[in-house]
Amino acid sequence: MIVMGRVVAPFGIQGWLKVQPLGDDPLSWRRMPQWWVGRNPESTRSEDWQVFLPRGLRFHGKGLVAALAEVCDRTSAESLDGCFIAAPREALPPTAKDEYYWADLVGLSVLGREGAELGKVCGLLDTGAHSVLEVEQGEAIRLIPFVGAYVLDVDLVSQVIKVDWEVDW
Repeated sequence: MIVMGRVVAPFGIQGWLKVQPLGDDPLSWRRMPQWWVGRNPESTRSEDWQVFLPRGLRFHGKGLVAALAEVCDRTSAESLDGCFIAAPREALPPTAKDEYYWADLVGLSVLGREGAELGKVCGLLDTGAHSVLEVEQGEAIRLIPFVGAYVLDVDLVSQVIKVDWEVDW
């Protein structure tokens, strides 16, 4: 499952939800005929995710508000507070050239320009200006901006990201 967002609060009395998106194009979710909602974002078990049919999605302030067909009042919306919204990878819209889902990057090996092993991607951070790769090697964590100046190549088939970064930076 690819986590797309998190329910942060109910919104209004008609079952709408405030959602914190975890990506840069949340309105593309409209093209998905169903969403999966669950409490454990790490779970890969289908029984931990409940299927919902979206009936509305729009920007509201700095976040999103969403409505689900099965959630028609505030009490139902309150029961989903803190849940995660996800989808199986194959249900997500395809990415454009040089675009990646964060989940596709986690676990990839990171190599410096000269081939030095820098570790594996253990997560990503959104700083507002750009995303940052969290690269773990033993006890060390490197933070490498995920921008063209540093990221030279992402090869999902070989599971390698090549960066212009040194071991001692």
